[in-house]
Amino acid sequence: MSGSAAPAPLIRIEHVSKHYLRGGEAVPVLADVHFDIARGEYLALMGPSGSGKSTLLNLIAGLDQPSSGRIVVDDTDIAGMNERSLADWRAANIGFIFQFYNLMPVLSALENVELPLQLTRLSARERRERALTALSLVGLADRVKHTPRELSGGQLQRVAIARAIVSDPTLIVADEPTGDLDRKSAEEVLALLLRLNQSLGKTIIMVTHDQHAAQAARAVRHLDKGELSALVENRA
Repeated sequence: MSGSAAPAPLIRIEHVSKHYLRGGEAVPVLADVHFDIARGEYLALMGPSGSGKSTLLNLIAGLDQPSSGRIVVDDTDIAGMNERSLADWRAANIGFIFQFYNLMPVLSALENVELPLQLTRLSARERRERALTALSLVGLADRVKHTPRELSGGQLQRVAIARAIVSDPTLIVADEPTGDLDRKSAEEVLALLLRLNQSLGKTIIMVTHDQHAAQAARAVRHLDKGELSALVENRA
């Protein structure tokens, strides 16, 4: 008696390699990386500086293109897209969280969270409602009018997380999201990411050099010299 078919992965990375040209020479960064990421996964990518983990994250998020291989996200092959198509695809499908927040200093928390919605067809009222909902989800309903200089590091990162989820993206990518935070703020951000994964079913890929942060994810892969290790699942 045959069992039910396994669900298709959200992301398929097929024999991806990446090199950059330096002084006319090709410098390899990733070498024949090949793996799947399930829908609803929370994956930490670890590795030393220069291992290629941020490069891999940027390829998955459509910020860069592989030198060879294919990257398929939710049945869309993004490796061959032109920049205009990639920009539209990123806006519709990817939520970004960065180490240094990348917030606009002259805008309020609410206005920063609204930014990804500016190019949509939503009305001003709908954009505001979505931004308020996202800020409430990250526990900042009482900080909507505050500018970045009026917020702590942990609050800044929570604003950045609200901005990442406001468009209800298919995938959240986080590059060292706790790297600029004290331990207490880092714990709060990690707990929030876990809640987004467990309660809202968000697929999250997090690059980190911090073993403690990596243990908050559901699974870990290591990159070293452009080569990927086997998947290690974190156990409760």
